[in-house]
Amino acid sequence: MKTISFKKALNDAMNEELSRDKNVILIGEDIGLHGGVFGVTEGLYQKYGFERVKQTPISESAIIGAAIGSSMIGLRPVAEIMYFDFIATAMDQVINQAAKIRYMSGGQLTLPMVIRTQAGAGRGKGAQHSQYLESLFFHIPGLKIALPSNPYDAKGMLKTAIRDDNPVLFIENAFLYNLEGEVPEEDYLIPFGRAELKKEGSDITIVSYSMMLNRCLNVATELEQEGISVEVIDLRTIQPLDINTVIDSVKKTNKLLIVHESYKKGGIGAEIASQVMERAFDYLDAGIERIGEKEAPIPFAETLEKVIVPNEEDIKKKCKKLMEIS
Repeated sequence: MKTISFKKALNDAMNEELSRDKNVILIGEDIGLHGGVFGVTEGLYQKYGFERVKQTPISESAIIGAAIGSSMIGLRPVAEIMYFDFIATAMDQVINQAAKIRYMSGGQLTLPMVIRTQAGAGRGKGAQHSQYLESLFFHIPGLKIALPSNPYDAKGMLKTAIRDDNPVLFIENAFLYNLEGEVPEEDYLIPFGRAELKKEGSDITIVSYSMMLNRCLNVATELEQEGISVEVIDLRTIQPLDINTVIDSVKKTNKLLIVHESYKKGGIGAEIASQVMERAFDYLDAGIERIGEKEAPIPFAETLEKVIVPNEEDIKKKCKKLMEIS
């Protein structure tokens, strides 16, 4: 095992896959000489050249369109959309083309493509550079959606995504880029659709992913000192969704809190809550609680941004509320 950053784990994953498979290519804005605006592709252009690391003009629809076309003829493109918000300019390409072509061709065409993108608030970037939009794509059949929370998962899941024969939306949080963790030096993959039990507990189940997962773990550790035992589940992927791990945990703790950074209304939490109600209602000792961003565009002012985005105090209050109700 070696200790590396989340960003280095992603870079290593792409480097190893570029070396392993000549059909893997990278496509995106500023990913060449500059190594991407966040430095995730640093050094790859110098090693593999323009034929493998293709820097593009500022056109998200062209980037995704090129990824779709090249994946249909046998390449395995990893397309970078600089900010998740910018994917809005390529919605037709993602929703009506990438998600549907394999189905509409009766399986004659595969689309082994990855869309890497960065999401999340907390840096004063404003309403058009800070959103989590995974719920929009969760609604669409044909797309896989991965949201790693640590370096180990970032590397293993990105390698899995690159080797998948279906389009994968791979969502990263820039606040995680400098997070360090242990990563195996040998080749490894993390299967999609398999949540991870990050911490065992007996009083409350918290389900989360990406950046918020780490805040949930911090709260769980603090509440442990107050005599509240919290079980924390990292979904890792929301499509496919490992609802069985969530159900099994709820049957043990009898209480559920779902935490995500995207908007609460119509978020992933609503779907998880619905499925738990359908399959484990009799095990619940309290109503299911959800935490997400408040319903407003994300402010530029960081003081206001902190009010919109879920924080550890919000999570702690919900946990204590659940304990009082039961």
